[in-house]
Amino acid sequence: MVLLAVSIAGISLSAPLITATAAPALAIAFWRNVMSVGVLGPYALLRHRDELRTIGRRALLLAIGAGALLAVHFALWMPSLRMTSVASATALVTTTPLWTILLMRLFGRRAPRLVWIGTCVAFAGVLVLTGVDLTLAPRALAGDALALGAGLAAAGYMLLGAEVRRTVSTTAYTVVCYTTTAVVLLVICLATGTTMSGWSAGVWGQIALLMVAAQLLGHSLSNRVVRTLGPSVTSTAILLETPGAALIAAVWLGQLPSVWAYPALVLILAGLVLVARGGRR
Repeated sequence: MVLLAVSIAGISLSAPLITATAAPALAIAFWRNVMSVGVLGPYALLRHRDELRTIGRRALLLAIGAGALLAVHFALWMPSLRMTSVASATALVTTTPLWTILLMRLFGRRAPRLVWIGTCVAFAGVLVLTGVDLTLAPRALAGDALALGAGLAAAGYMLLGAEVRRTVSTTAYTVVCYTTTAVVLLVICLATGTTMSGWSAGVWGQIALLMVAAQLLGHSLSNRVVRTLGPSVTSTAILLETPGAALIAAVWLGQLPSVWAYPALVLILAGLVLVARGGRR
C-alpha cells in the first residue's frame, strides 16, 4: 500500500509539472522518453540481451505499434494541458478504461453489465465537463478533445502491450516501446518545428523529475504492486490521480476549476470505479 501511495503521488505530479515546465509540450514528451530509455536501456542490455536478440517478429511489431500509440498519446495529452485545466485534462485522459472496453467490444469480447453502466455514467460526466469548458472558451474544449483522443490512444497502447507481455518480459517490452515512442515523437517534433533545446538547467531538471516521478516511480511501481494487490484495487486506486492532480494544480498553479466541473469529475470517477469493479467479475 505504501508503494501504491508513492505511485499515485508520482502520477498525480505529472500533469501540474508538465504545465509548469517552460518548454514545448512535444519536446517534453520526447526528452521524457529518451531519458527513460537512457535509464532502462543499459539494464535491459545487461540482463535481457538474449531476449531482445531473439524476440519474435509478431511480438516486435506489436511492441513497435504500442510505442507508436504511446507517442500519439503523449503528443495529444501533453499539449492539452496547455489548453484546458489540469483537472479537466487529467479526468478526460483517465477514460482509457472506457475506450479499452469499447475497443474490446469491437473485437467481439462482451463486457459485464456493470462495466457498461459505469461507461455510461463516466461518459455522462465527460459530456458535462466538455459542456462546462465550451461555455468557458473554445480553446478549453479543444484541449478536452485532445485529452479524450489521448485516452483512446492509451487504450490501444495498453491492449497491444498486454498481448506482447504474454511472451515478452516487461523490461524487454518497455525498452522497445519507449524507444519507438521517442523516435516517433522526434519525427513529430521535427515536422512541427518544435524547439528541442536551449532551456535553463531548471527546465531540464523539471523534465528529469517528470521522468522519475511519472514513469519510474508512477507507472513502474503500479506495475509492481498489481502483482500483490490485484488489477482491480490498483486500477481503482490510480483513479485518485484526477483529484490528486487537481489539488496540486490548485495549490501550486492556482488553477481552480469551475464549480460546475466538480459534479462532472465525480461522475467520471464514479463511472470508472464501476468499470473497474465490473471488470473484476
